[in-house]
Amino acid sequence: MNQDEIFMKEAIRLSKKAVENGNEPFGAVLVRDGQVVYSNENQIYTQNDPTFHAELGLLRRFCSETKITDLSAYTLYSSCEPCFMCCGAMVWTKLGRLCFAASDVDLCEILGAKGAACCDTVFEASGCNTKVSKGILREQSLEILKEYFKNHGKG
Repeated sequence: MNQDEIFMKEAIRLSKKAVENGNEPFGAVLVRDGQVVYSNENQIYTQNDPTFHAELGLLRRFCSETKITDLSAYTLYSSCEPCFMCCGAMVWTKLGRLCFAASDVDLCEILGAKGAACCDTVFEASGCNTKVSKGILREQSLEILKEYFKNHGKG
């Protein structure tokens, strides 16, 4: 198992934990120099905050607690491709690299929805230099997403 798979496995574990805690199945891990520095799970229901996605919650808390706002030396691992809101936060923090498992196209197919939010669109439009790696442990993430959303609507 390579380093990307190791960190993505943790993001996927957090997506399962989010469900156990009453939220939607999304998890995120922030890494620098091969070490996890922060992690977070989706908390939209338990925090009564529809913006408390795994990625945005992670960035908000990490930057607030550490006073670090330039994340160009960091990689964020997400169990699913981040939405436009979360990608916007990545632009503002100058995230160096984003890795995700399932794509938003995958999620939209599961939900029967149209209009996937591809993060490349946000990064390209902003002139952001964030590098993106896609599909890491995709099938493992898809299993969790399919299981959750067969019994739940998107919040």
